[in-house]
Parts: sequence; structure tokens; C-alpha cells
Amino acid sequence: MTVKKDTTFRKKLISLILPMTLQNFVWALVPVSDAIMLLSLSQEAMTSVSLASKVPFVLTLFTLSITSGGSILAAQYWGKGDKESVEKIFGYMFLLSLPIMAVFFCCSMFMPQGVIGIFTNELELITNAIPYLRLASFSYVFMTLALIFETLLKNVGFVKQCTIVSIVIVFLNIILNAIFIFGLFGAPEMGIEGAALATSLSNFVGFVMCLIFLLKLTKFRLRISNVFRVDKELRMRFSKYTLPYLMNQISWGFGFAMITIIMGHLGTDAASANAIADIVKDLVSCLCFAIAGGSVIVIGNELGAGKLELAKQYGQKLFKITIISGIILGLIAAAAAPVVLYFLNLTETAEHYLFIMLMMCSYYILGRSINSTLIGGIFSAGGDTKFGFICDSVTMWAFIVPVGFLAAFVFDWPVMVVYFLLNLDEIVKIPVVIAHYRKYKWVRNIINEEL
Repeated sequence: MTVKKDTTFRKKLISLILPMTLQNFVWALVPVSDAIMLLSLSQEAMTSVSLASKVPFVLTLFTLSITSGGSILAAQYWGKGDKESVEKIFGYMFLLSLPIMAVFFCCSMFMPQGVIGIFTNELELITNAIPYLRLASFSYVFMTLALIFETLLKNVGFVKQCTIVSIVIVFLNIILNAIFIFGLFGAPEMGIEGAALATSLSNFVGFVMCLIFLLKLTKFRLRISNVFRVDKELRMRFSKYTLPYLMNQISWGFGFAMITIIMGHLGTDAASANAIADIVKDLVSCLCFAIAGGSVIVIGNELGAGKLELAKQYGQKLFKITIISGIILGLIAAAAAPVVLYFLNLTETAEHYLFIMLMMCSYYILGRSINSTLIGGIFSAGGDTKFGFICDSVTMWAFIVPVGFLAAFVFDWPVMVVYFLLNLDEIVKIPVVIAHYRKYKWVRNIINEEL
């Protein structure tokens, strides 16, 4: 019996993790293509777009907090076989995302200088980023809607289709980048604005594909009644488990944005090196995030079906997997440093910064692997979202941000010392996260709990 369960676990996890890893990886290729093509224009062009991309990053944090919260409940309802409640969650996610999407679109379209001015005080970087933000703002709408559709598709078994969408978006983005940045095939040579246009067009195609998959492959529909007349019990249950997750994402996301802001005010070389290091981190972390996303669905399904002991066993297996993968991925990040530097045309100072940053990635990725799977995956699957909010908020705002700010602007410490301090967040919280995991408060069937 144990062998059968192990086989079932492996098959289900692999069926989720492999396409999710591929999906995360191809998504991470977008900033890579932007960086390579824009570096051919200038280091400042690449850095401007990298800083401007923090705006959709923050938007994605809001959207993912809503969709991930919806996924927590959808996974358990799907495990129970309650399709009607899954459809209601779909409508409620749509309702919550609309105003957030509208705010980010309007700010980037009508107040781009104020938006990019948050991330840097370098006049050239601000000037370059303004037209990019205006044109890229359309992509925020399509990206948000596609994320909502993808969440539903993943939770009802159509993970491969979501991966196909991501692959199409990324490769279309790369092709359109080349066409519009450099003016190929008779297109106008648009430079930075060409990268923004490519992003908007490719995200529009991705949104259309998600909509087609949703209509053709599932019986779920975005009903008006589910958007504007959400029943009280579902709304309360959604809020109970999603609000802490939302607050956690906002707290962590703005903390992460503050790290970018601090590095962005240490000069163009520091900002450029940090931008490339972030891309490498995200590329290497694709498997970490896939394991975390798969954990929510795999464990959530078992908890929703009332198989608490089996869910606990799955959690133990995932914990071991994430440690091993974190060590391997950390070593890959460090080993990639010479290769990355070989293909980039940076100043000598920026290259020096980047090499040290990538060495630091070796331990950072291990911490990210453990914390993303436990906090964002296993704990969330059982509705244990308050712990993550408290843990991440205290780490980021009581330690990382204030210490980094003081080191950079009060004590005027070297750039690499500031960077080291700013990247301790994933390490310092590991003991507390593991201790909480072993309390097993996450082993809960939340859809049958009384509110």
C-alpha cells in the first residue's frame, strides 16, 4: 500500500512540478532577453527597464496573493469534488483583482515619472523609463486576467496548457523585442519603447490563449452572479485564509522593492549589477517556486479529501526534496558567475559587484527554496497563512530594510556589505520556519472548519 501511495505522490508531483518549472523558467527568460538586447543599446537602457519592471512585479504580488489565496481553497474544494464552489472562487478572484489592476494601469500611464522616481534618483534612468512605463501599462491588464484564468486551469488539472501559454508568451516576446527594439523587417526602430510594445502584445496573446483554453477545456464560466453576488460564507472563508497571505505578499513585496530602491540609489553600477543578479536568482529559483506551487495543490487536495495523515507524509517528503534542490540550485547559481560575466558588457565596477553578488546567491537560493516551499506551499495548503505574514514582516521590516538603509545612507558602508545585509532575509528566518513546520498546525481541512 505504501508503494502505491509513493507512486501516486511522485506521479502527481512530477506532473505539476515539471510543467510549472518550465513555465517559471520561460517567464524568467523575458527579463533575460530584455537585458541582453537593451545592453546592446547601453547599460543605462537595460537598467532603466529593469527598474521599471518592478512596477508589474509589485502588481503581480497583489494578483498572486489573491490567486494563491483562491488556490488554497480551490485545491481543497476540488479534492472534495465541489465544482460549484471552485467556480465561485473564480468569480471572486476576478472581482478583487479588477481595482488593483486599474490602479497600476492608471499610475503607469498617467504618472510614470512619479512611479519610476520611487526606485531611483538618476535622471537618465528616469527619462528612459517614462515612455517604457506608459506603453507597458497595457500589459498589466492582460497579465492580471491571464493569471486569474491560469489559477483555475491549474487547479482543475490543466497545468500543461498553462505552460504552453507561457512558452508562447515568452518566445513571442523575444521575437517582438528584436523586431521593435532594432527595427527589423521594416518595423520602426523603437529602442526601449519597442521592449514595452513587445511585452504588451505578447501578454495580450497569452490572455487570449488562456480564455480559449478555459472555454474549450472546462465547464467553468465567469458568471456575473459569482462576480458581484458572492455568498457570505465563501467570502468569509476566502478572507480568513487569504488576507494574511495578501498582507504577507504586500509586506514582503514592498520590502523587496525597498531593497531595489536602496541599491538603485547607490549608483548605476550597483543598480545594474543588482538587476542582473535578480534575473539569475529568478532563473535558478524556477524549480523552488514550482515545488511550492505544486505543494499547495498536492497537499491541499489530500487535506480537502480528509486524508490528513497522508498529507502530513507528503509534507515530510516535500521538505526533504526542497532542501536537496536548494543546495543544488545554490551551487548552480554560484557556478554560473563566469558564464554570465562572459556574455555581458558591463563596466569593470559593475562586473566586480555582479561576481560577488552571484557568489552570495549560493546560500540565498537554499534559504529561498526552504522558505518558499514551507511558507508559500505546505503551510498555505492547510490555511496556515498568519505565520508567514508575521515571520516575513518581522524579518523584512524589523531587520533587513532598516539595517540596509542605515548601512547604505547613514554609515556609508561599501556596496557589497550593503548587498550582503539586504540578502540575509531568507537565511535568518530558516530556524523559526522549520520549528513551525514541525508543529504541524498546517495539517487541517479548512473547508469544513467553522468560521
